[in-house]
Amino acid sequence: MASTTGTNKMKEIATCSICLNLMMHPVSITCGHSYCQFCLKLYFEQMPQNQGEKMFFCPLCREPFHKDSLRSNRQLENLIEVIQEMEEKEDELLCEAHGQQLQLFCEDDGQLICWRCERAPQHQGHNTVLVEDVCQDYKEKLEQAARNLNQLQEECRNQKELITTQITEWKDKIEIQRQKMESEFKNFHTLLHEEEKSYLWRLKKEEEQLLMRLKEREANLEQKSEELKSCRLELEAKRQSSAQKLLQDVKGTLSRTCAVKLEAPEVFSLEVQTACDVAELYLDVKAMLRRHQVGVTLDPDTAHPHLYLSKDRRQVSRGYSQQNLEVSSRRFTAFPCVLGCEGFTSGRHYFEVDVGEGTAWDVGVCMENVERGLGMKQEPELGFWAIRLCPENGYAALTSPPTALELQEQPLVVGIVLDYEAGTVSFYNMTTGSHIFTFPKASFSDTLRPFFQVYQYSPLFLPSCNE
Repeated sequence: MASTTGTNKMKEIATCSICLNLMMHPVSITCGHSYCQFCLKLYFEQMPQNQGEKMFFCPLCREPFHKDSLRSNRQLENLIEVIQEMEEKEDELLCEAHGQQLQLFCEDDGQLICWRCERAPQHQGHNTVLVEDVCQDYKEKLEQAARNLNQLQEECRNQKELITTQITEWKDKIEIQRQKMESEFKNFHTLLHEEEKSYLWRLKKEEEQLLMRLKEREANLEQKSEELKSCRLELEAKRQSSAQKLLQDVKGTLSRTCAVKLEAPEVFSLEVQTACDVAELYLDVKAMLRRHQVGVTLDPDTAHPHLYLSKDRRQVSRGYSQQNLEVSSRRFTAFPCVLGCEGFTSGRHYFEVDVGEGTAWDVGVCMENVERGLGMKQEPELGFWAIRLCPENGYAALTSPPTALELQEQPLVVGIVLDYEAGTVSFYNMTTGSHIFTFPKASFSDTLRPFFQVYQYSPLFLPSCNE
């Protein structure tokens, strides 16, 4: 009785508190507690690291320890070997049929048998060997099976990490695509509201569909990981048991563990298929804008002396000062500017300016009564709503101060929309159909007219409504 109590106390000391079995290759940590080397490896895999410093907490006393502080406990391992030898003697199995020791192993049937079973008809002609002779061989096979499972577990973990990365990458790409679409639709919300909702809905559906597949694969890998873990624990328990228990149904164990396979990783395309060709959609915007198009001609009485107008008053270029021009208070004298003949006091109006490949120009609208002499400043507060191209600073909206404009493509034709009641002036690149700029809402109270400033070697042309 005392011997049994002593054995139980030794087993309690040598039992791993993680797997609750006798420790296999025991290792000790800083606080003095010991665990199976294999169980600690699983513990490391399952627990998050402390700020990436390889710090963990003892499963028993919660004392922190460093992953690199593990040390093999040889004395405890020797004690476990003694315990196992004692258990083997205590747990020695006897043949149920003959009451003899099961000292033989039948390779054909995968069974432990006694010497009398060997002579029985059911085992005649079978390959039988001593338990001691075959145990090591099967132990090595179990170890190889465990190594295979370890390799599959590692591959499974790598695939899980890949799936996690792909989920993050996919969400990032979806977010980038969403922001891009929302940005392009921002200034056309009224005209393109239904198209925006449609494309974003399709993008979300695409996101959900692939995310569902990715998460399904992630769940399958998690399930496979648990299955592999279970098999590994079964093999570890089998390997550390007595020879007779090890060989009992060993072929079944090997068959089950070897049957565990990891499916080939599914390749997921992380290219977003839902794309919005906004420029193509803007073709409809052009048609919408042109429903409000008005023909604009140039007013020679407002033209600066350095400007030359064509006979049809649709083209203006800059040259030398003209003589004998009629004196007019309406004429621009400080800068080479000219107004359109048409005045707008209400409604929505759209006109186009062919700026060609000119290197400098100002186009927009202005109040009828703006300053045209030396005190002229092109600001909304002083009655000007225009955009500019100049060689030094590129494109800019003439706000106060000017707003730099980043255009993806050079506009050859600029569309100008005046909504008098709404108090807005907007500009479009009609080469691509894209929005350029909209001035903040204003309150118009006077006649507005098309406005143009002309630079050297950069003539401007006003297309007619049907061009």
